[in-house]
Amino acid sequence: VWVSTDHDDIEKVAKSWGAKVHRRSPEVSRDSSTSLETIQEFMRLNPEVDVMCNIQATSPCLHPFHVKEALEMITLQGFDSVFSVVRRHQFRWQEVKKGSAEFTTPLNLDTSKRPRRQDWDGELCENGSFYFTTRDLVNEGLLQGGKVAYYEMHPEYSVDIDVDIDWPVAEQRVLRYGYFGRNTPEVVRLMFCNVSGCLTDGRIFLAVSGEEMVSINTRDTTGIHMLQREEVEVVLLTSSEDPVAQSLADKLAKRTGCQVMQVGEEPLNDLKPMLAQRKLLWKDVAYMG
Repeated sequence: VWVSTDHDDIEKVAKSWGAKVHRRSPEVSRDSSTSLETIQEFMRLNPEVDVMCNIQATSPCLHPFHVKEALEMITLQGFDSVFSVVRRHQFRWQEVKKGSAEFTTPLNLDTSKRPRRQDWDGELCENGSFYFTTRDLVNEGLLQGGKVAYYEMHPEYSVDIDVDIDWPVAEQRVLRYGYFGRNTPEVVRLMFCNVSGCLTDGRIFLAVSGEEMVSINTRDTTGIHMLQREEVEVVLLTSSEDPVAQSLADKLAKRTGCQVMQVGEEPLNDLKPMLAQRKLLWKDVAYMG
């Protein structure tokens, strides 16, 4: 990724995020300079580049998958240039200058057969988000040429900041559809569950023989098996002060397929080594007690 700029602060920010910087010359940094002129300068200074993508900084809702899929249209499908478009459903009319005796006429509409929006495919319009092209086309002074193809983006991603009034709209759209880097979903990888009070209901059954018994709900064991199928490790916790629960350890381990672990008065002290061994953080852990 290269950032083209002639501004010191922009260069610093770009490098801090790992981008390379093309320091534009004064000749292509004028207010009247075109993107093509800057791209031609870049290509001259970087002869190893065969395919170039010009990403517009005024299109803040572009995502990596858009760029990847468009690039594959060149590298895998054989197109020479690919640019982004969005589908618009707007009827266009011929402009009439003030004071003219002419009448306006429709440009893309048959007024005798005016379609409903849902019955009309609309039109494809450039949204200015990106342009892929080859070195040969740039040398010819073209961004679009040869075997040309478009890449259609959904409207929610097609944001273009052109005038001041576009800013508040873009800011709200970015919050919902912008790209904020690779997301690592926060999912539970390990669950600790107390036997007493979670798998049992707190009651102790006394037999005539003097044997103490507790019961567990099969729905709880079914839930544990569901978690295990989602690759969540479940560890059952017993207390040294709860002899009834401890006596169930072997049977619970066999029935649920879970490790049964005895913890002391400060369970965290016993559980921290397990997290370190599995290279997990507390945000990856759930606890039921």
